[in-house]
This record gives sequence, C-alpha cells and structure tokens, in this order.
Amino acid sequence: MLTLKQKISAIPEGAGALFFIQIFATLGFAVLYSTLVLYATKKLNFSAKDATAIMGVFGAFNYGLHLFGGYLGGRFMSNRNLFVGGMVAQVIGCACIAGGSVSQLYWGLAFFLTGSGLNVTCLNLMLTQRFKPEDTRRESAFLWNYAGMNLGFFVGFTVAGYFQLQEDYPSLFIFATVGNFLAIVLAGFNWKVLGDLNTRLLDATPQQFKWRFLVGLAILVGLVPLVHVMLQHAELSGNLVISIGILIAIILTVLTLKHKDLRERNNMWAYLMLTLGSLVFWTSYTMAPVGLQLFAVNNVNRMVWGIEIAPQWIQNINSFAIMVGGPLVAIWFDKLRAKGWNIDIPRQFAASLLLIGAGFLVLPLGISLAGADGLSAFKWIAISYLLQSLGELLISPVGYAMIGKLAPRQYQGLMMGTFMLCTGVASVLSSYFSGFIPEATEGLAHSTNPTYYSIFSNLGWGSVAVGVLMVILVPTLRRLIKDNPTSAAPSQS
Repeated sequence: MLTLKQKISAIPEGAGALFFIQIFATLGFAVLYSTLVLYATKKLNFSAKDATAIMGVFGAFNYGLHLFGGYLGGRFMSNRNLFVGGMVAQVIGCACIAGGSVSQLYWGLAFFLTGSGLNVTCLNLMLTQRFKPEDTRRESAFLWNYAGMNLGFFVGFTVAGYFQLQEDYPSLFIFATVGNFLAIVLAGFNWKVLGDLNTRLLDATPQQFKWRFLVGLAILVGLVPLVHVMLQHAELSGNLVISIGILIAIILTVLTLKHKDLRERNNMWAYLMLTLGSLVFWTSYTMAPVGLQLFAVNNVNRMVWGIEIAPQWIQNINSFAIMVGGPLVAIWFDKLRAKGWNIDIPRQFAASLLLIGAGFLVLPLGISLAGADGLSAFKWIAISYLLQSLGELLISPVGYAMIGKLAPRQYQGLMMGTFMLCTGVASVLSSYFSGFIPEATEGLAHSTNPTYYSIFSNLGWGSVAVGVLMVILVPTLRRLIKDNPTSAAPSQS
C-alpha cells in the first residue's frame, strides 16, 4: 500500500495548485449565483419574472461562454494567460456591482460573466492536460478539484447568507472582489507549473504567439460591451444561447460523421449521447438559484431550532455534500474497481439523472404535507438538495474527466466548452420553467403551491424517464467507449 508521502509525490505537477486556485476563483460566482435573484428583487425592485430572466441569462452566458474559453485557450492565448485575464474581469465586475445601482449591476455582470465564462474551461483544461488519456487517476483528480470548488461555494454561500440577513449587499460584493483577487495571486505564485502541456499554441512561433495573444486579448475585452447589451435583452439572449447550442450540436455531429479514426469516432458518438443526457440533468439542477430559491423564501418554513436559515445557507447542503462526498466517492470508487466492479461513465450518468429526478419528486410530497400556513417543512427541501448533490457528483466532475478520455486532441477544447455550454442552455430552459411562477410575497404560500407542485413534478418525472432511457443505453455506450485503438489509421478530422 502506498504511503501518504508516495501518494502526494505521485500527483502531477500543477494539480495541487489548481485545487487551491479553484477555491478562491469560485467565491465571486458563489456570491452572485446565490444572491442575484434576491438582490434584484429586494434591493433593485425587479419583478420575480425579470429577476429569473436575468438569472437565466447569467447562467447562459457564464456557461455558454465556456465554449469560447475552450476555443481561445490553447489556440490564441495559453490557458493560464486566459484564466488570469478572466479573473481580472471578474474582480472588476464584482467591484462594479458593489456600487449598488442598476447600471452598475449590468456593467458588473458584463465584466464578471466575460471573465467567468472564459476562465472556467481553462482550469479544467489545465487539469486534464496533466494526465494521459489512459490515466485512471484523472477522474479522482476532478472529484478532488470539484470538492475544492465546492469549498469555495460553501464559503461564498455562508458569507452571502450572513450579509443577506442584514441586507448588506455592498460588503458582500466587496468580499467577492477580494476573494477573486486572491485567485490571481495564487496563479502568479504557481505560474511555472500551470503552463500548457498539450495544445496547438505550443507549436506556434514566437511571432505567431504574440499575434494570437493580441487577438485573444481583443476578444476578451470586446466581449464585455457585447454581453452588457445582451444582458438588457434577456429573452433575446436566452434564445440566442439556445440557437448557438443547437448549431454547435449540429457541427459536432458533422465532425463526428467525418472523423476518420473509428475508435475516436465511436468515442465522439458516446460523448454526444452522454452530453444530451447531461442537458436534462442541468435543466433541473439550475432551478436552484431561480425557482427553488424563490420557493425556499416564500413557501418553506426556514425556522430550524429557532434559527432563521438564510436562502443561501440552504444551498450549502449541496456544497457540503460535494465537498465531503467528492473525495469519499473517489476513494470508494477506486476500492470498488479494485474489486472488479464496473463503475463506468454511462452508469454514473444514468444514476445521476435518477437521483435528481428523485430530488425533485420529494418536493411535491412536501407541498402536499404543508401546514395550515401553506409552508412546507424544511426537511423536504434539505432532502431534495442532498439527492441533487449526489447526482451532481456522478455527472459533473465525471463529465469533465470524460473529455480527456473521449475527445480527440484537436477537439478537446471544443468538446469541453460544449459540455459546459449545455449548462448554459439548461440555465435558460430552467428560467423558462421559473417564469411560470406567479408573483408572490412571504405569507402567501397557498397561492403558488399548486404551480410549484406542477413544475417540480414535471422536472422530476422527466429526469427519471431520461435516466431510465440512459440505463437502457448503457450497453450501447459501453461498446462505443474504447480505450485502445482499433485502427492503425492516424487520427484526423
């Protein structure tokens, strides 16, 4: 058995640094993700419909721009350069939002979303490059890194809940500004070990590198005013993100059909099927900062043992479960596989869909058992978040690790960005579901309970149905996913 020192020494260079950078890089997103709807409705007087619409666009651009991050990183700018540039934009964005006006909110979100949209893919690509395609440690590394990200979420949600109860939003956004700045500091201290290891940019001449860097920087800066305009047209922006998602799906399908290497082509088909399943998962999951949060505020009894639970603290059920569960699942899976258990990507994706379906189906049960005031017991939303968290553990870090296993070298950035773009499309779809929720205030839970019952039931049974379909497709997906080349033909597109 390997000693702890031997295990630590076996970690690829840079992977440990990325774990800690991930924690601080997440803080700003955690604050906005958990607070934006409440800040917009309680402080800036947005209607619930307008607040959910802007939250849908927030998720759409944050995850949708991951596609551009996957394309720019390693082609025009190194992943570490693009990451730092994105973090600088996030710092500016959080500082703007702290100003407290609607205008500053829109400009702050434009800066923040440009940064977070581009740099998250860079983190994942920097990590996946530190493992060879056949290296089985990749999945464990992503589970650990995902735990680090959720440690950042845990801290961000906890602080956000504290300031939410005091309605001290300026201090909250300043906290997010400082947290994101520390991620830049950590990246600077670990600059040498974060270099790209397997990208097209490494083949560029010094002159080509310079010009590509300038083009990438121009795109980074130019995206800010574009996102600013799009944020003010939420419905149009949501439709645009969905249209881009459909277009990218068509392009990837064509690339898969044309790909010459049989093994890689089969892997790409498996990737497309699994990514489609993930779209269903994320559509339900991204209800958390929108419909689920409004449900928690207005329709749930948040007094537990005499303590008022801030809405953001409820989301810490998710963060804590993943923060603790990520490493435990990684260790557990390693032990089961050592005993011969076949715990592969298709089976994990299917289980995640069944779990999130169950997570939403407990909510209608809680609504049906609500008290005379119409408020559901806190335990039902707690159980829902716990089940969703278990599902997330089986699809998100595993999905990121899947890219290194299934993506040909030339499509690695595109396929990583596309997998994350799915969450952006899902965010728009979930905002559409949330848009059906009528305006309500605290104390009027009876008026909205029937609508929530219908929405949660539809999402739950829909996820379960797709999960069952994924179970049926497990044998087919296993045949498509191959580790060893079956053809001597070189990989080409």
